[in-house]
Amino acid sequence: MSPSVLKTIIILIGTQCLFTLGDVMGRTYMAKYGFKISSFLSLWFLIYLLVRQVATFGQLYVFATIQLGKTMAMFGAVSIVLSNIVGFFYLGEKISLISYVGILLAILAFTLMAYR
Repeated sequence: MSPSVLKTIIILIGTQCLFTLGDVMGRTYMAKYGFKISSFLSLWFLIYLLVRQVATFGQLYVFATIQLGKTMAMFGAVSIVLSNIVGFFYLGEKISLISYVGILLAILAFTLMAYR
C-alpha cells in the first residue's frame, strides 16, 4: 500500500471518528437538555459544530483522492464498526449475535476495499 493511500485511509478513519464523536455529543446533550432553542445557543453545540466541520473537511479530502463508490463503502464500514464500539463500550448497548456477524462482514468489506 502506498504512503498516500495509507494517509487517505488514516484521514478517512479519523474523519469518521470525529463524526461519531459528534453523534455521541448530539445524543448525549439533546437527551439531557432537550430539542429547544437554548440547546442550540450553548457551548456544547458550538463544539459539536466545530467537530463536524473538521470532519467534513477530512471527508472532502477523502472524496478528492478515492473513487466515490469505494469511498462511501469505506465510510459506511468504518461508521458501522465505530458506532457499535461506542454503543457497546460507552453506551452499554448490546445487539444480537447475527448483528455482530454483520459487523465482522463490514470489517471484511472495509479491508477488501482498502487493499484493492
